Amino acid sequence: MNISIIVPSRNEGKNVELLTQRILEAVPPEYRYEIWFIDDSNDDTPKRLAQLAKRYSFVHYLHRVNGTGLSTAILEGFQQAAGDWFIVMDADLQHPPQSLPGLMAALTAQDADIVIPSRFIPGGHDGGLSLPRKLVSWTARMMARLSLRRVRKISDPTSGYFAVRRKTAFSRPLDPIGWKILLELLVRSDYTGVREIPYTFEARDLGSSKFNMKEQWNYIRHLGRLIASSEADYRFWKFCLVGASGVVVNSAVYVPMVKAGVDISLSFVTATVVATVNNFAWNNRFTWNHLKQDRLWYRMFKFGLVSLSGLALSGLSVEACHRFLGLHYLLSGFIGILVSTGWNFVFNSLWTFKKRSNEPGTNPVQGIEL
Repeated sequence: MNISIIVPSRNEGKNVELLTQRILEAVPPEYRYEIWFIDDSNDDTPKRLAQLAKRYSFVHYLHRVNGTGLSTAILEGFQQAAGDWFIVMDADLQHPPQSLPGLMAALTAQDADIVIPSRFIPGGHDGGLSLPRKLVSWTARMMARLSLRRVRKISDPTSGYFAVRRKTAFSRPLDPIGWKILLELLVRSDYTGVREIPYTFEARDLGSSKFNMKEQWNYIRHLGRLIASSEADYRFWKFCLVGASGVVVNSAVYVPMVKAGVDISLSFVTATVVATVNNFAWNNRFTWNHLKQDRLWYRMFKFGLVSLSGLALSGLSVEACHRFLGLHYLLSGFIGILVSTGWNFVFNSLWTFKKRSNEPGTNPVQGIEL
């Protein structure tokens, strides 16, 4: 098995030399590997890389004068590398070379096409980040796991340290923004399984972090593009948008009726019926706009039935959270909304609006499907 270690770098100076030396010391001689530095530096890093390439036959580098960022550097590394497996790691030593033997050993297990060293499974540790950076990292991970079905069961989907089989890396066209190319691979590529192994994230010794507001904005843009490219994920957020419009319609009917002196119960029922009709119409036309097999009146009947059951379930959830668990009424209400939203989406997907068997985005991926 041939392994290519791909290291994007920009103004890392002495770190490229330290990283090479530590890889040489850490990796047992039985592993065949090469190192590809894809460099966008405007300091003396290219000179250091040239010296390394002369000293070690397994070190290669490509200096890009007008490089367009980390993700494109990694894609360039995929093109240059010759290995059966690609290991992607940063040049700043926060991905410790001493963890490479364990990662390389995991590649031989043949039970996954992507292997991710994770900070967040037993044995892993996120010790190299400040508290604010940990908060930003946690927020980014949660955004990805909540938004994208294919990464929901992966603990560290935004990691910059991972291994991917060559055939997986080239299985689909990739078009990432910013730094999180692993997300791009997990959502767009073809693979049979993902495996996570523990590792300890290290504090940065030399140089400065390149994580800034621009990269945070790029991450949000990238997440939006991935959601839009996944029909199943995009449909859920369209469903939530329709639900939000239903809240507006409900309020627009309920409040004026109450103020006009109409009985509160009658006002509530009327507003609920109008909002349900609104939600059905938009979901029928906007959320599930592919082929439907049932007649319109029957779909509307099923939608209403699911909505009523979701309302009952959310009411029970609110009561249980507030009365029996002692949670604040606002938190209980929020949990009730989450329960009803999940219930309504799942059962409308499975029953009210039937999926075609060949619909894009419905093929499960081993180990991470819903």
